[in-house]
Amino acid sequence: MSTQQQTDLRTNWTRDEVTALFDMPFNDLLFAAQTAHRRYFDPNEIQQSELLSIKTGGCPEDCGYCSQSAKFETGLKASKLMDVEKVLEEARKAKARGATRYCMGAAWRSPKDRDLDAVCAMVEGVKDMGMEACVTLGMLDAMQAKRLREAGLDYYNHNIDTGREYYTDIITTRTFDDRIDTLAHVRDAGIHVCSGGIIGMGEQQKDRADMLMELANLPEHPESVPINALMKVGGTPLGEVDDLDPLDFVRTIAVAKIMMPASMVRLSAGRENMSDELQALCFLAGANSIFVGDKLLTTDNPGETHDKALLARLGMKPMAAHSAAPAVQKPATVHAAE
Repeated sequence: MSTQQQTDLRTNWTRDEVTALFDMPFNDLLFAAQTAHRRYFDPNEIQQSELLSIKTGGCPEDCGYCSQSAKFETGLKASKLMDVEKVLEEARKAKARGATRYCMGAAWRSPKDRDLDAVCAMVEGVKDMGMEACVTLGMLDAMQAKRLREAGLDYYNHNIDTGREYYTDIITTRTFDDRIDTLAHVRDAGIHVCSGGIIGMGEQQKDRADMLMELANLPEHPESVPINALMKVGGTPLGEVDDLDPLDFVRTIAVAKIMMPASMVRLSAGRENMSDELQALCFLAGANSIFVGDKLLTTDNPGETHDKALLARLGMKPMAAHSAAPAVQKPATVHAAE
């Protein structure tokens, strides 16, 4: 790793430093983010994941944005954990559509040990297809993380959602430190950490700064940082929150990339409501991962045809599976023609 790269990967950011990044003129901010991005990644490659809800609804948590909470009347019907073979059938379809990472989500506060038997079988099946495997199952203890790693899990997603101070305005049924503890168990087990947050929940810029500071100041940067735009769901406490300025979303992507330049920053939920031009700005700001497919867990996503057309217009190509693992990631060679 070069001296410049070692300088990049800081875990001691201050609030004043992060605030100063958010306050940069927009063009300067995007230039800085794209420059940082090019030190680690090919700027014209995009990592494509597909997400499946393997157990939907009935969650006992009260996350104010979530359609799957049992505490809110959203019209979503709870379901049991899917059969392993059905999940693998969907994974095969996802691979055929071009996905290189398959993500499986279950609406649990935390998984029961008996549930992990089935989930581990799903992970092993996805890995046998040559794809990266990711799951999001709620809180984990150290032994559960170890079991998932032994099954071959590549990534575990557990978002911190927002900054520490604003967190209790959104969720009361688990603490911010509960989330940090799960990330530690995942990291200690040798699984790549996927953790980010949601923008547009009524938070202020300082809350976005706090969220990114928490992530960047972990012992190691998360290898994957999903930035979600709130998908407002009727019946949830955030169903009527004011819309976010789209340029504030792009700023958050750019600041995340500057602070965590070797991490893949995923343009995650909310793309269904974004123009092609806004998505292009996010890619310019350093986002290099998206979910593909018509559906996320319970909300809509741009379809395969639209995504392929957009990426073709931008001259972007899919990233191969396992090619962006940060442990082996080398800075991309960038030619003047780019």
